[in-house]
Amino acid sequence: MKKLVGLAFAFSSLAQMHGAFASQATTKTKQSQVGEKFIQVQVKQNVTIGRAIKSIVDHYPQQAASIVDTALDLYPEKYKEIIHAAISAQPTLTQEVVTIALSKGIGSCTSIVETAINADPSYVDFVVTAAAHSTPEQLGEIVRIAVMTEPDSADYIVQSLAKQHPSKIVEILTSAIGAVPFVGEYAVEALLAVFPNDAELVITTAVRESSAQREHVKRIIETAQNAGVDVEKLEAYAINGGATSEELSQVLNDKQ
Repeated sequence: MKKLVGLAFAFSSLAQMHGAFASQATTKTKQSQVGEKFIQVQVKQNVTIGRAIKSIVDHYPQQAASIVDTALDLYPEKYKEIIHAAISAQPTLTQEVVTIALSKGIGSCTSIVETAINADPSYVDFVVTAAAHSTPEQLGEIVRIAVMTEPDSADYIVQSLAKQHPSKIVEILTSAIGAVPFVGEYAVEALLAVFPNDAELVITTAVRESSAQREHVKRIIETAQNAGVDVEKLEAYAINGGATSEELSQVLNDKQ
């Protein structure tokens, strides 16, 4: 008898739990439907999805992530407009917007990164770190498109990603210089500031990747010296990267 009572109580509890979960699921579904309808109405009123998203995010910043998530499900082909509008309205949401967009698989990583950077270039480091965290296998492409889109922020891009992926310094530096050769000296300065113990790796890689532009090689050597790298070590690192004795003497003698 006691066993029967116990089983009855257990089944009753499970039924209540199931009912509670079902109720929660129904509530979430209704909320989702309301969110979808609200966005659709706003799109009709604002003519374009971009204007609609900007208007909604401006008025309901605390719901911005949910709004972007729903909008991307409703209008996946308009992902560029949605990303640009959301970040323009609330730049502090940049990292979250990029992460959500990448999780949807609706556009290429490089396209999403480029769109997000153009929406607010001052948040470029948030864009690249979010993208690299979500799609680490595309690190090189992320660096390439970010540096090409915002070359003036190459130092922040390289430094932020190197901090996140310290074992990938060579790939990061190679991709940055390969995309925009003149950023080499700025990338070297940024990396030496946070990875002074990796001076050999940084200098040798930068000099090697800049071999087609000899003036850039000289500026990299000068930048390394200004960063405090020992002259004898600097000479060895640069020569290993392909610098000539003449280039070294021109730069180092001018500095002495």
